[in-house]
Amino acid sequence: MNDEKPIVQIRDNGSILVKGDVTLLDAEGNEYQTKPAFSLCRCGASQNKPFCDGSHKQINFQDVSRA
Repeated sequence: MNDEKPIVQIRDNGSILVKGDVTLLDAEGNEYQTKPAFSLCRCGASQNKPFCDGSHKQINFQDVSRA
């Protein structure tokens, strides 16, 4: 079993990168099939929500969040 913590990283002007052993559920509790690393849409323009399809590049999405 992998004891490493999952990592969630907000990318500048882009998606949310998720790495590690996580379960992604929709609002009804249904599980999405994921890979060991995947990106979630943050701009709202993806045609493959909740996953990122790179649309943020075409719409010039801008956001630089800092903790």
